[in-house]
Amino acid sequence: MSFTSILNKLFGNKSQRDLKEIQPIVDQINALGPKMKELTNDELRDTITNIKKEFAKATEADTTAIAEIKAKIDELPFDERQPLWDDIDAREKNILETYETELDRVLPTVFAAMRETAARFTANETVEVTATQMDRDLAAAGKDFVSIEGDKAIYKNHWIAGGNEIKWDMVHYDVQLIGGIVLHQGKISEMATGEGKTLVATLPVFLRSLTGRGVHVVTVNDYLSKRDSEWMGPLYMFHGQTVDCIDKHQPNSEARRKAYACDITFGTNNEFGFDYLRDNMAMSPKDMVQRKHYYAIVDEVDSVLIDDARTPLIISGPVPKGEDQLFNDYKHNVEKVFEAQRKLVAKLLVEAKEKIASPDKEVRKEGALQLFRAYKGLPKYGALIKYLSTEGIKPLLLETEGYYLQDNGREMPKAIEPLYFVIDEKNRSVELTDKGIDELTGRSQDPQFFVLPDIAAQLSEVEGDTSLAPADRQQKKDDLMQNYAVKAERVHTVNQLLKAYALFEKDVEYVIDDNKIKIVDEQTGRIMEGRRYSDGLHQAIEAKEGVKVEAATQTFATITLQNYFRMYHKLAGMTGTAETEAGEFWDIYKLDVVTIPTNKPVARIDMNDRVYRTKKEKYAAVIEEIVELVKQGRPVLVGTTSVEISELLSRMLTLRHIPHNVLNAKLHQKEADIVAQAGKKGTVTIATNMAGRGTDIKLPAEVKDAGGLAIIGTERHESRRVDRQLRGRAGRQGDPGSSVFYLSFEDQLMRLFAGDRVTKMLDTLGVKEGEMIESKMVNRAIENAQKRVEENNFGIRKRLLEYDDVMNKQRQYIYGRRHHALMGERIGIDINNMLYDTVENIMNTYDSPADYADLSMELLKVFAIETPFTEEEYRGMPKKEAFDRVFAAVNDAFRRKGERIIEIAMPVIKDWVENKGAGQQGGRILVPITDGKRVFNIPCDINEAYNSECKSILKEWHKAILLVTIDEVWKEHLRELDQLRQSVQNASYEQKDPLVIYKVESFHLFESAMNTLNVKAASSLLRGQIFIPQPQAPRASDAQLSSEKEQPKPQQPQMKEAMPDRPNDYSNYRASKEQYPGADAQRKAASSPQGEQRRTQPIVNAPRVGRNDPCPCGSGKKYKNCHGKNA
Repeated sequence: MSFTSILNKLFGNKSQRDLKEIQPIVDQINALGPKMKELTNDELRDTITNIKKEFAKATEADTTAIAEIKAKIDELPFDERQPLWDDIDAREKNILETYETELDRVLPTVFAAMRETAARFTANETVEVTATQMDRDLAAAGKDFVSIEGDKAIYKNHWIAGGNEIKWDMVHYDVQLIGGIVLHQGKISEMATGEGKTLVATLPVFLRSLTGRGVHVVTVNDYLSKRDSEWMGPLYMFHGQTVDCIDKHQPNSEARRKAYACDITFGTNNEFGFDYLRDNMAMSPKDMVQRKHYYAIVDEVDSVLIDDARTPLIISGPVPKGEDQLFNDYKHNVEKVFEAQRKLVAKLLVEAKEKIASPDKEVRKEGALQLFRAYKGLPKYGALIKYLSTEGIKPLLLETEGYYLQDNGREMPKAIEPLYFVIDEKNRSVELTDKGIDELTGRSQDPQFFVLPDIAAQLSEVEGDTSLAPADRQQKKDDLMQNYAVKAERVHTVNQLLKAYALFEKDVEYVIDDNKIKIVDEQTGRIMEGRRYSDGLHQAIEAKEGVKVEAATQTFATITLQNYFRMYHKLAGMTGTAETEAGEFWDIYKLDVVTIPTNKPVARIDMNDRVYRTKKEKYAAVIEEIVELVKQGRPVLVGTTSVEISELLSRMLTLRHIPHNVLNAKLHQKEADIVAQAGKKGTVTIATNMAGRGTDIKLPAEVKDAGGLAIIGTERHESRRVDRQLRGRAGRQGDPGSSVFYLSFEDQLMRLFAGDRVTKMLDTLGVKEGEMIESKMVNRAIENAQKRVEENNFGIRKRLLEYDDVMNKQRQYIYGRRHHALMGERIGIDINNMLYDTVENIMNTYDSPADYADLSMELLKVFAIETPFTEEEYRGMPKKEAFDRVFAAVNDAFRRKGERIIEIAMPVIKDWVENKGAGQQGGRILVPITDGKRVFNIPCDINEAYNSECKSILKEWHKAILLVTIDEVWKEHLRELDQLRQSVQNASYEQKDPLVIYKVESFHLFESAMNTLNVKAASSLLRGQIFIPQPQAPRASDAQLSSEKEQPKPQQPQMKEAMPDRPNDYSNYRASKEQYPGADAQRKAASSPQGEQRRTQPIVNAPRVGRNDPCPCGSGKKYKNCHGKNA
């Protein structure tokens, strides 16, 4: 017995300890059950209403104090505001802590009330309550689950959800209560298939929504988000909670804003992330849709927070000359190299076979080297894979590989010398050799055409050339840099094309659909709509396949799902398979995984893996097993890892005249129909891993009697989670079933990670062709291989996390400042800090008395002020005093500019309100303010401007300048980071760590960007004045704006009525998910359906209310005079 087993015997395993902590709370909920049953329907609703009042009372003191502080904070000088904002932050934090305490206190009552509500909906066709205003509004909106009769609201227990009528028939058992408590605590609830994850979520979602802070329920596709919001919604609405789904509404619309304002909001992970990005591109608070991130429950949490978490969400737009790309220009060069390598590998393999068969030891050694060269050249070459499954060949290859990898690969150059390029299959990388570069270049071109020059050495040489004049030296440096940039783009293009040819196969990694390249998720087999590989790889595949190469775009806003979900105050998740990744969930998200017991014992029989030498033998055995199972009357689900294999098995079954259905990326439209048939007697379904997650296969009684659903896996996945998802389709809710995996030594996992120990062991056993191996020892060896892969992939993801954290820190800072500018909150402190930093930077740059002239020029250029001391005074002045005097002068100038704007604007505003009646009409006006270069028409509310004595105009001017400047600088910074992320990979050739270089360089870039931002914003703010058009002719030296060419009244600011607000137009932007370089290596775990799979839904005509009919809300008024006023 192992030490771990002894500890488990003494203290119980983690799952048992978790359940022991939760059980007392479950007992409290159960104890409240009889009391809840005694309540009338109205009393049951009142229970929840009273709890909401208790929450409001518990936080009333802090909420009132925050409102009072915000009301007076703008009246204070900038340097006195920070303590008040610190007080607000402390009170906000205290409110959240108060909610946590109160939620824990009322949890048993709320859970018991929700369980009783579900039980009453299950037991009764209708539930009658006294109608509230919300009940009337729901009925008037045409909701099919509620109607009004007099002063009563009648809730039905059946309604339309996801296009189909459902009848509520679910009640919460103890396992659902345990799951709900786990989710409320901000943990991950692991529950088996059919155990009611959706029902479990109703408990914590409802409880948390009572705070009014907003709860987000995150799903993996829009069908599920819409269906679940309609399915669970009536239970929440019965108790007065508002519910909506963001996927039902257009981005940046009023309807989506209202959806976020609801107590409970459903949506897909992508749309929540994209809305966050759009909010941080908004130019008005009215354009924003999201509130603060309070609480989220993520369905299929392992897929969203691990597999998809590092994939960035990107909003991008067109760039100048985005169509000018080189992929088609160099496509034929790369094709030539790839074809040459293919012929070479075929020749090497033939030679290897001949020499390895020789009795001469030296000749065998040469043959092993040829075999190793063929493997490094094209590891996926079919003939090579078949040969490696021959007895004794795989150990020979591993032994040769070990020899050439020793001593840091000192001998490796000799091994790869004849190759044109080298493929590292495990890390998904391709590297050209000198021979490949020669073949790529051809005889007629510059031999250095595809070679990056040593730019550092070249620049050093020019710098040391004393014969050159300074101007010539600079010109030569510029020419060298220009040449390097051109060659870097060329080399990058060729490398991406080579990857496209050598590593990416059609119908495996991608398919061509509607003349477009669409990525297929290698774990789920689903098309990932809108997903593109980054860094030009997608364009390279488009060039390879001869479809249109899309234009390059520039990133305007980006975030990874991982960093988006880390913003929530509390995060929780549900899935059937999280235990294997528990360490990663804790390391990155601080999320604990709790395994929930099943309501009924699992009756599925999981058999040992059946291992064959070759794929041919394996597939033949799979077909024979299917034939036998169909004879028994059992349905069969065959899991495959790619479109290609599913089509191969389909052809084999067709030859045997066995009816079957195929579900893969090419046939995803039929998914709902195929899954509905999959549980019927004798039905054979071949599916990629699409059928592994979120697929609920229900079995009729005759199938259960025959032995249940049979799962046949045709290959082990690199992640144990995917295998467990496939097994989990059988055995739901105590149903019988079985699962077995068929493997061969030609499978990807076995080839790459099974290790030579397993291979030698099988050779020792003397397994002949056609024989099957079935033993626990082989199972353990395969699981150990999977664990090694998972550990390796976790390491890759952790490294990518470090890259992403660099940008995330910068993003948080920029978006924080942008939010302050947009909302007008803390903008004064930001401006004060910005002026302080800019003055400090200038004073540090010109800190010598000899720099006085340059200092004076810089102060004039940036702040438009004269130096507040003479050159003589500066010589003997301490640095601190010099800084203080300049900073005081800058603040004084800034204050005077603001007072001058108010002085000029106030008479005009006063005239509009008092003499022209604008105050009674209300509305917004445009106030023209210029920084000397541009004229900004600043929109302001005229009554607010009048009541604040034009201080609101000044604030709007500050907001406009900061927003414009932040957006300009951040967009340029993102472009530079894109280029850095691409160029930093070249550091590995110089034996440097790209991550270290990226961190250092990105820090310097950000520091430079912030300095630029401060200087630009300060320069505009200290030159701001009301624009008064001059009657004289424009000077030839100035480029006049169109607004200056109008004929306004002389010496008067030209203010005019503002047009109605319009939301941001995102038509020129593209929202997409993009794959990082090396993302294939990072995505070695199961992934959920990401292509937004839209299932065909029947159109249901709601009863139409005539304008003169009685309003459905029961008010007694005509519809046109009540809820139909705006219809």
